[in-house]
Amino acid sequence: MPLINLVIVLIIVGVLLWLVNNFIPMDAKIKRILNIIVVICVVIWLLKAFGVMDSVLNFRL
Repeated sequence: MPLINLVIVLIIVGVLLWLVNNFIPMDAKIKRILNIIVVICVVIWLLKAFGVMDSVLNFRL
């Protein structure tokens, strides 16, 4: 995956998360949980995109 695609996806996810946080009325706890879930999903996606997750999952002792 080209680097420009990664940057574009990160910008889109960031803008969508900002829009949800600012313009959708929710309880602060729900917003915090939503933010944590989105950040964890993006980190896992980035690890898979850079191939780090594949090497970790295929690690044998």
